[in-house]
Amino acid sequence: MSQPTPPAANTIRLRIDTFLLKPWTQHTILVLIVVNAVLMGLETSSAIMAQAGSLIRAVDRAILMVFVVELTLRIFVHRLAFFRDPWSLFDFAVVAVALVPASGPFAVLRALRVLRVLRMLTIVPSMRRVVGALLSAVPGLSSIAMVLLLVFYVFAVIATHLFGAAFPDWFGTLGRSLYTLFQVMTLESWSMGISRPVMEVMPHAWAFFIPFILFATFTMLNLFIAIIVNAMQTFSEQEHQETVGAVEKAGHVIEHELHAEVQSLRQEIGELKTLLRQTASLQPLPPSGRQRPTI
Repeated sequence: MSQPTPPAANTIRLRIDTFLLKPWTQHTILVLIVVNAVLMGLETSSAIMAQAGSLIRAVDRAILMVFVVELTLRIFVHRLAFFRDPWSLFDFAVVAVALVPASGPFAVLRALRVLRVLRMLTIVPSMRRVVGALLSAVPGLSSIAMVLLLVFYVFAVIATHLFGAAFPDWFGTLGRSLYTLFQVMTLESWSMGISRPVMEVMPHAWAFFIPFILFATFTMLNLFIAIIVNAMQTFSEQEHQETVGAVEKAGHVIEHELHAEVQSLRQEIGELKTLLRQTASLQPLPPSGRQRPTI
């Protein structure tokens, strides 16, 4: 029995999807993204724009049209499923920003067209894995961030009361204390720029700064790194398990198909043997008393 012919629209979608997933198509899009990033960097130079501005803008518009056509084809292929994929929505958003008119109330969004470079994250699988791992680490990072914020608030209140009168530029208000402590946490000029000047007025100020640095810098920030590394490792293990599962599933399917094929061959061989026996039984016997000639 012949298989039903798929509708023409499904056949076209299948061909377009195959075309978009070909390696050379993906590499072409990746090269265009890199070229587009270089062009947007050149647009920041007034000297270069004065000499080749029209050419740069023309190439930029041509590349943008290629991106628009690619997204249109992807929407045609996947239809509503396109808008349920976060990566596809990201591609749609960064390309749509570039279509905002250069004048009008939304002209400021034109500066965001550089986000098209981030489409590289959706093209390169290794980058997608890194972003996926970082997103999976967000719950753990948010918990640590809340603890760090609480510690910052407590130390900022203490610093405002202790050092606010003598150093109003650094600790005069709660906001200034928070910003100063953030600078201390990054270890940027914390000793010669902040701690030692305060210790000249208040010699025991080291008892405030050293515990804060030990907790905020060497403990909390290392916890951030640990959670990110753990998320990367977990994401890689999950991806490896999914790959192994897919290979095992494909192996089971192939094994089942081979088993079915062997059974079919055995059945055909059995039918052939039966047919040969029936053919041999229907051959006429030689007449009695006469022997077959020998050769």
